[in-house]
Amino acid sequence: MTIDQTSLDERTNLTSSNKFELLLFRLGCVSAGDPHELYGINVFKVREILTMPAVTPIAGAAPYMLGAVDIRGQIIPVIDLPHLMGCTPERGLNILLVTEFARSTQAFAVEEVDDIVRLEWNQVLSAEGAAGGSLVTSIARIDGNTGDSRLAQVIDVEQVLRDVFPAQHPNVDPDSVGDALGSLGQAQIIAADDSGFARKLIEEALTAIGAKYTMTKTGEEAWQVVQKIAQDAQSQRVNIRDRIALVLTDLEMPEMDGFMLTRQIKGDERLRDIPVLIHSSLTGAANEAHVRNAGANGYVAKFAPGELADAIRRAIAA
Repeated sequence: MTIDQTSLDERTNLTSSNKFELLLFRLGCVSAGDPHELYGINVFKVREILTMPAVTPIAGAAPYMLGAVDIRGQIIPVIDLPHLMGCTPERGLNILLVTEFARSTQAFAVEEVDDIVRLEWNQVLSAEGAAGGSLVTSIARIDGNTGDSRLAQVIDVEQVLRDVFPAQHPNVDPDSVGDALGSLGQAQIIAADDSGFARKLIEEALTAIGAKYTMTKTGEEAWQVVQKIAQDAQSQRVNIRDRIALVLTDLEMPEMDGFMLTRQIKGDERLRDIPVLIHSSLTGAANEAHVRNAGANGYVAKFAPGELADAIRRAIAA
């Protein structure tokens, strides 16, 4: 099954109402007899869903790697997602999820696909500190915000790639980001990202260019921080740009996504002059066009520290 263009257009339009679609799948059980819990990934990251083809083992491959597959002439690494998540696929590895995000293509072997559900981001809560550890970024309430809703663990795919291919995702080298920002006075950068791994890299990059910043985990948290600073600036009769130099936001986040955060900022006359820079693993022309429609001042794909630093400089200067 491929993700066709009509469906892509419909899913892109969902972002105007703080909604998205989540692909639900199962990885097996943690212990014998345990239920096969639901996991999820944003449909935007999924290129196609295949019955498991023959996988060629690769000598010296990274841990949690099954090998590689040839899909229409493209060699794609296959990650054993149940193994990585500590699950046993009792019914076998039957499905291959081919994904595209963070400038790369990779496939996840899973036990089975369950469904595609349409959710509001306020049905998704941060899993920070939850039992899922660093590989689960949030928990989705599939049946609405009720106490008896089914739950799905949303995979932190950026952390997965770091764990499987650590050499390809090193810490930020300060020499890679170029010159430090000029003096911003008391102004700071407000950053939002729900992935712990992504936050770590963003903090390293912002530190390397000498920026003061406040890091948040969701769009809603960032919005509350921005509003508080705006209220203080207004009471002190200070220009908001003297307090907030830029908002740097991911797109996929619990509670409020980056599209909605951008619209909230650009729709508030106190805040609309603040540059908003989208920093996302979701790539493609459709997403970039929607970023512009939301009013953002720029877009940069994760994660290239030098490109991020350059985009920050351009947005602040403009």
